[in-house]
This record gives sequence, C-alpha cells and structure tokens, in this order.
Amino acid sequence: MSRIPPLAAVRTFEAAGRLENFSRAAEELGMTQAAVSYQVRQLEDRLGRALFVREKGRVRLSETGQRLLPAISGAFAAMGDAFAALDSDEAEVLTINAVTSFGGAWLAARIGRFQLAYPDLAVRLSMSNMLIDFDASNVDVAIRIGRGDWPGLRGQHLLDQSVTPMCSPAFLAAEGIAEPADLLRVERLAPNDSWWADWFIAAGVPTVPPPSRRGIELDSQLQEASAVQAGYGVAMMTPLFWRNELDSGRLVQPFPTVLDTGRGLWLVHRDNRVGVRKIERFREWLLAELEKDR
Repeated sequence: MSRIPPLAAVRTFEAAGRLENFSRAAEELGMTQAAVSYQVRQLEDRLGRALFVREKGRVRLSETGQRLLPAISGAFAAMGDAFAALDSDEAEVLTINAVTSFGGAWLAARIGRFQLAYPDLAVRLSMSNMLIDFDASNVDVAIRIGRGDWPGLRGQHLLDQSVTPMCSPAFLAAEGIAEPADLLRVERLAPNDSWWADWFIAAGVPTVPPPSRRGIELDSQLQEASAVQAGYGVAMMTPLFWRNELDSGRLVQPFPTVLDTGRGLWLVHRDNRVGVRKIERFREWLLAELEKDR
C-alpha cells in the first residue's frame, strides 16, 4: 500500500487520461482546471515520469500514461461494481440470463420452486444464446454452454453437455426405426452437424455417408423439440433438458447411446460477486435441482 500514490491524484489522472482533456476532467470531478493540473503534476513528480504530453491547446497521454490508464480505470470500475452490488443486493432482485435450450426447456419449469423457497427474492429470467456482457447489463448470473474459460468471471460447472437422437413416438413407429442405422434414411434436423457423425460412430454404425442435403437447422433445442413433437424428423437433444417430455411419452429416446459433446453447462458471475447472498442461494438451489434429475 505504501507504493500507491494518493487516491485523489490517481482519480484525477484517470479522469484526465480517459477524457484527454483537463477542462472536461475538472467538470466531471467538480474541480478547477488548475487543481487538475496540480494533482497530475504531483503524481508525475512522485513517479518521476510524465503521464501526459502537453501540446498547444491540448494534452495527450504519454507512453507511461497509456500503460497505466487501463489498469487504473479497471480498478475504479471494480470499486464502482462493489458499491453498486450493495444497492443491488438490498433490492433483492436476482437477474438470470440462460442459454435458450436450458432456460426454456428446464429452468423455466422449475424457477418457481426457487422463488417459493426464497420468497424475499424477486427473480428476472431472460434467455439468449449470445454471451451477456456483465459490464453492460444488470445480470447477476448467467448460465452458459462452453468450457468455463471466460476471463474475469467465476464459473461453477453444472453438468457435461450430452446429446442423443430424440423424436416423437408416432414418428418412431411410422418410420420403423429399430436400430441406429435406420436414422440414416429418415429426416434429421441439422444433418450436417458433426454431432450426428460422432453419434453414429459411438452407436456402432461404421460408415456414415454424408447427408444428401443440408436440411433444417434451428437456433435451439427449444425449437427442435417443437418440430419433432409435431412429427417432423429426429433431432440431437439433451435428455436431461427434456425429462418431463420423456417421462410423459411426448418424446422418445430410441437408443441408449449418448454423445458427450466436450462442452459443459456453467453458472457464471463476475469475480467480485463471490459470496453475494442471492447468487449463493441460487447456486445451491440449482445444483440440488440438477442432482434430482441426473
């Protein structure tokens, strides 16, 4: 801590460097331009290096200033997040973003149980296959599919993503599907997806000819489930997401072979939100609910 310069001078440098204008920095900080110049000069004297190049009528960051500014701006943003988190926690609203397949097929049907377990927490659930920018949104936690390597985020592995062919019972009977190779001759959603070729190999089908055409490709398993339940073809889907439909017979899994995609489902949030009550309660509840369905 003894090596850190006075915070007021650092804050002044951050504003002046971000804006590259001492007058605008003074307005933002509620200071005079002379006070900004003084604080910056004091910091430069302490460091023994120039942070700005002074030119007629304007200033720009020196090489040293350019090196320092991103880290210092990030530190102030992190402090802002920490204080904002206090207000957010007091509001007791948990904002969740989930990938569409998991959010629509599994989580939406169960999220009411979480609210009943914690009636003091309000819940907002949105679904998207795009990666949420935590810095540009009020999302507390996200559920993503990937390998867990997102910089600046803390990840909790929920489950490995696995897929297997699924269809309606009427389609299964009408097409006379009795062995894995039979799926080569029926309508398949996204037939060019590499998961199909990998699954056929895992199921013991030695030679898999390329599909004759591209077929239909949909954005999520949620859409695929609607298509196959309506009798259109067979799709690669995650059995755990569709436990209720499998149990009720609306969907069937013709064969036991399940393909591990090499990716997983992760619960993620910003590093500085570790220990926040509403996030911890949701994490604990989610892990327990998933364990029931494994």
